[in-house]
Amino acid sequence: MTLFDENSLLPPLPPDQAGSSESPAEPAPSASQATPSTADLPLAGDPITLAATLPSVVLSHKPPVPEDLRISWSWVHLVLFLFFGFASLFIVQGGFLLYYAPTRHFSNEKDFERFVLSKPQFAIGSMVLWYALIFLFLYVTLAVLRGFPFWRTLGWRKIKRPNGGRPRSPWLFFFAGCGLSVVVFVVTAKMQPREDVPIEELFHYKNTAMLFMAMAVLVAPLVEETVFRGYLYPLFAKYFGVATSVIVTGVLFGLMHGAQLGWTWGLVLVLIAVGVIFTFVRARTGSVFASFLLHLGYNSTIALVSVLATQGFTKMPTTH
Repeated sequence: MTLFDENSLLPPLPPDQAGSSESPAEPAPSASQATPSTADLPLAGDPITLAATLPSVVLSHKPPVPEDLRISWSWVHLVLFLFFGFASLFIVQGGFLLYYAPTRHFSNEKDFERFVLSKPQFAIGSMVLWYALIFLFLYVTLAVLRGFPFWRTLGWRKIKRPNGGRPRSPWLFFFAGCGLSVVVFVVTAKMQPREDVPIEELFHYKNTAMLFMAMAVLVAPLVEETVFRGYLYPLFAKYFGVATSVIVTGVLFGLMHGAQLGWTWGLVLVLIAVGVIFTFVRARTGSVFASFLLHLGYNSTIALVSVLATQGFTKMPTTH
């Protein structure tokens, strides 16, 4: 007895024929009867039987989704993420303000900005705490509640070659980021931001500036790549396609830094281009680890040049 006989979809024989091992001869099916047409098939029935009866050309399949774009979140999750992000930022900054200046009144926005920059615990501590809350939200909603591996779900994988060869050296992407920062220095050498740009004002406070540079190297690439290239990019790519998502994610990345640059649009456009490059590398390699190394090399070079050019933020250059 074969497996097919044991799982036959035909009804059992009547009792008077069950003991007979022979069956009456049947005429061979004609060519027109060999493969049933879709018009001859019943409208309802067992879908497994229907699939087995149909020719293979009738069944069509969509191309498989690349592994790095298989995500478990949707637009609803993005709305909750944005709501949590803005609400937590407001709560964190409000809490720090109540702690460090419970009775102080600020005459204008510039006065408040100077106060914040003079307190590195406020300026840097509040950002680090906010970053931690962002990670906590993603970890709880993606890993704890849904049971997915946190880092791999957000695109942190080994950097493989497009043809499936052995992983590439991480140093290649790190030094590429260093080279990208040099190109940005050359492009922006003649761009003059406004005198009251927040990032320039920051450099007048040594302790805050040093902590800011440490955060830019040790914390910012990890958080920003996880959020932009690990969380936002695959969601956009799933619905809008890879090319459009690379551009959209890069634009959002540049605009996020606009306030730091005083909305000097030449500098913002350069950062948009940098964001597009980061996202392109993420899309090309299928790994957030690659764009993270690129970002790390980029920020590390900028931090090193800034510290050396200002002699540890003790002597500010006369020109930007």
